[in-house]
Amino acid sequence: MTGTRKKFVIFFIVLLFAAFAAKTVINHVYPVGYQDYIIKYSREYDIDPYLLTAIIKVESRFDKNAVSHKGAIGLMQLMEPTAFWIAESMGDENFTINDLYDPETNIKMGAWYVNNIRNEFGYTELVLAAYNAGRGNVASWIDGSLIASDGTDCSGIPYNETRKYIEKVLSNQDIYRILYDIS
Repeated sequence: MTGTRKKFVIFFIVLLFAAFAAKTVINHVYPVGYQDYIIKYSREYDIDPYLLTAIIKVESRFDKNAVSHKGAIGLMQLMEPTAFWIAESMGDENFTINDLYDPETNIKMGAWYVNNIRNEFGYTELVLAAYNAGRGNVASWIDGSLIASDGTDCSGIPYNETRKYIEKVLSNQDIYRILYDIS
């Protein structure tokens, strides 16, 4: 093998390794799982699948067994009272809290809830604020003119965690749209 050819082969191997390493890092930093359920329920509830993916990433990093320090459960981190209300609203009489550990059930209920919040507030920023801080808080922030009712100005949200949550989900949504084909 000539020196030039050998250099080319080494360069090509290094390039392949770098590409593989980059893909591995991306998949670790921006995982995506349960695509079939995300697609199914984003279609059923007319939600951007990248938004649903970003919510799951921010809420649980795709850990179906995640439980927060506040008691939120599963991929979409649903609280027990909210989950029982969702189940009742969906007509699921057999729901138990352990069902939230099932990825399909959790994503279905979370997507239903996102859609339900969207029906009330209409704008993604407000939906995310309500998902994180509760719809009562968002309604009072709008009524008190702390935030715009069209979601264009959420800077007056008094909870730093909620402001950061909105930014994080929207940033992740953009990144997932670039990295993956979820449709």
